Amino acid sequence: MTTWKAVCSVEDIPALGSRRVSRPVGLDVAVFKNDSGEVFALLDRCPHKGGPLSQGIVFGTSVACPLHNWTIGLCTGQAAAPDVGSTPSFAVKVEGGQVCLSEEELATVGISLTRPVAGPARRAPTSGTTPCGGTCD
Repeated sequence: MTTWKAVCSVEDIPALGSRRVSRPVGLDVAVFKNDSGEVFALLDRCPHKGGPLSQGIVFGTSVACPLHNWTIGLCTGQAAAPDVGSTPSFAVKVEGGQVCLSEEELATVGISLTRPVAGPARRAPTSGTTPCGGTCD
């Protein structure tokens, strides 16, 4: 049996917008509301470069990542073709105007995922040369 946790009021989520739900461990969860009043929840992390989906633009049953405009399905967390990848989705229940998420999913889903650090990875030079054989400055 699923135990539900109220995380916010439906009215707290702007139409075509979102609200972030903090968790004690792991990345936040983004709760979205579309123009039809439907409510969805995804891990607040784009599968491409880890962009905060909660800051994206909601349209229909999708959200556009604010970093590189990837389209992510709100029902499944799946990136739209030609892009590939997905972010975890969470079960949502709306009851008495309250948005509820599964306590079990909040405690387990996507806990090991992290948000990538911005910028390219840097490697320490080896013997004064770059990986391509050139000299480091």
